[in-house]
Amino acid sequence: MSEKKRLQVGQGQISGYISIFLAILALFGILCFHFPEKLTTPEFREIYTKNSMEALMLIGVITSFFFALLSVILSKKIKWAWPGFLLGALAVILGALSVEGRDVAKSSWHFGLDWMILDLLLMTVIFIPLELFFPKNNEQTKFHEEWRTDLTYFVISHLFIQFFGIVTQKPAILFFGWIGLDKVHLWIQSLPFAVALFIAFFSTDLFQYWAHRFFHTRVALWRFHSVHHSTQNMDWLAGSRTHFIDIFFTRAMTFIPLYILGFSSTVFNVYIIFIAIHAVLIHANTRVNFGPLKYIFTTPQYHHWHHCEDPKYYGHNFASIFPFIDMIFGTYYLPGNTWPAGTGVHEGSYPKGFIKQSIYPFTKSPFDTDLNMDERSDR
Repeated sequence: MSEKKRLQVGQGQISGYISIFLAILALFGILCFHFPEKLTTPEFREIYTKNSMEALMLIGVITSFFFALLSVILSKKIKWAWPGFLLGALAVILGALSVEGRDVAKSSWHFGLDWMILDLLLMTVIFIPLELFFPKNNEQTKFHEEWRTDLTYFVISHLFIQFFGIVTQKPAILFFGWIGLDKVHLWIQSLPFAVALFIAFFSTDLFQYWAHRFFHTRVALWRFHSVHHSTQNMDWLAGSRTHFIDIFFTRAMTFIPLYILGFSSTVFNVYIIFIAIHAVLIHANTRVNFGPLKYIFTTPQYHHWHHCEDPKYYGHNFASIFPFIDMIFGTYYLPGNTWPAGTGVHEGSYPKGFIKQSIYPFTKSPFDTDLNMDERSDR
């Protein structure tokens, strides 16, 4: 457990951090406006407009100054406000109040800085208030000892979205691209939206379930997946802690049904948005248990049991969306309203930091691995 105390509302520290956060996003946003060919994602440029991004930039800068001022008023100090003022002023100097979007030339490669900014902004707006006002662990602070590590995972996975996307789609294209799937695609796209969306959810979750379970039952793969389980501070950033080998394999398996069935762009986009938010939710530090819905969709309580550090509870709750998939295969576990005592891996010493954790699976001896096998739950 972190020795740091949770931030308290009304002391000026939270508003100061919000100011800094928004100012940094504004600076990143200006870079996207100045270098759109290399820093923005073509798929997302089709969704948002330059006018909406210009307005968002303006609102972000003004709001950053507002929270910096609020920090001074609440704390009667400039301690937490001056970085926001300074970064906000730099954003204005670089054109945050006057920058305009332009046509973007085609580029052979790009970083997903725009996707990182928008997703980070959306996740913080949703989950920081949720964890602040409805925390499961009252003592856990946003700035626990490993928050920088988790943020690094978040940033890298978003910046390299093109690379991850190409690599994870290759297996599906390689193995199924030669099959004539046009009729299947037409049939799927003719289904009612709700039916097609359920099929997308179920098929991807079924493939993800077995890929996930496979990583828990093979020593060589568990070394990589254990990185994800190593966090002892479950929160909205914890889900981002995933080794790149884990990402490649799991996302590739999940992409197979999406490619084979050929869902409409509307179904696909709704699925992506749902998964992006839901994956963060189930790792969040919130005591909200969602009532009867927790038996239909996976929830934080459900997934926290999957991350339980006690070996006797290993091998449960592999499903990402639907608990009934775990029920079908005998891996379901949800003891009323009880939560696990702690999360993490049952290993003596686990490396801290992004670089060390990225290297760790390649250096660990297969005979010295605390395997999180699903069979161990029956012992």
